[in-house]
Amino acid sequence: MSRIESLLQGVRTAAISGHINPDGDCVGSCLGMLCYLNDNHPEIQAEVFLQEPAPMFGFLKGSDQIRLRPRDGQIFDILILLDISDINRVKEGAVLIPNSRKILCIDHHATNDGHGCDYFFNDPDASSTCEVLSRMLDPEKISYDCAQALYTGIVHDTGVFRFSCTSPDTMKIAGMLMSRGIPFTDIITDTFYKKTYAQNVMLGRVLAGAELYFDGKFVLGSATRKDRADLGLSSKQLDGIVNQLTNTKDAEVTAFIYEIDSGNEYKVSLRSWKYVNVSKVCMIFGGGGHFHAAGCLIKGSFEEVKALIMPEIGKALKEQRPR
Repeated sequence: MSRIESLLQGVRTAAISGHINPDGDCVGSCLGMLCYLNDNHPEIQAEVFLQEPAPMFGFLKGSDQIRLRPRDGQIFDILILLDISDINRVKEGAVLIPNSRKILCIDHHATNDGHGCDYFFNDPDASSTCEVLSRMLDPEKISYDCAQALYTGIVHDTGVFRFSCTSPDTMKIAGMLMSRGIPFTDIITDTFYKKTYAQNVMLGRVLAGAELYFDGKFVLGSATRKDRADLGLSSKQLDGIVNQLTNTKDAEVTAFIYEIDSGNEYKVSLRSWKYVNVSKVCMIFGGGGHFHAAGCLIKGSFEEVKALIMPEIGKALKEQRPR
């Protein structure tokens, strides 16, 4: 019996949730879990509660069933939290916590200590939550739809198997998921590389306006709400820009800062190439993530946000540089 199966005994209602601004790993693990339960446990009524994912994940089965929050008074036998880094990252889904009899957390963030959870499975060395979840499921019961969701999450958290978090075990699991007949090339192309014309124009503007600091070790790109409005783009359609900025030669740290829909608050996405722990920088501002990829939200104007993060980036480059 797989680890997940033993925790499902007697369960009849399940809520599945992840972190705010769900990325590929969060969406993939949540929908992969939903597919697994629907495929193998028809006795369990399972629902996913997330903020609206980016449109590119609309091909995943169950994406059209995602809700923001439960109905008033809805009670669940188990709440399955995926890719949350800590329980406070659930945000809108926080109402699920007191309304659930048991809480299971599956994650891969070093910052997650499992506080508030009844069952906790965390592997900070794993490439993604989808990798951890794949190990916990019965491989014989992973369907095409489930495999497609899990593979999508792994692809996105490994940067198509480029990031240092990619291990031989990651590749073995990806191979197992591919054996289910999923269109793995299309998943990579359609969710990672293909962009609309407007998205490509935005990327061009960000790249053209990017600035170098600290002797070229830090590259900073940005976008305002007006920039997006001019092109008819939502904040969810800016995924991938920070990864393009990381291709800047000699840059160790990359930042993409963009104004969110509510205004006067910026999402800061940080990436590092080798030696800077950007998660430490983001934790200063209430965010977090991984060694090489992290994010946070900071209130203020662009210049105010920039003035806050610049000293911290400079300090990290100086203190964490190879000896």
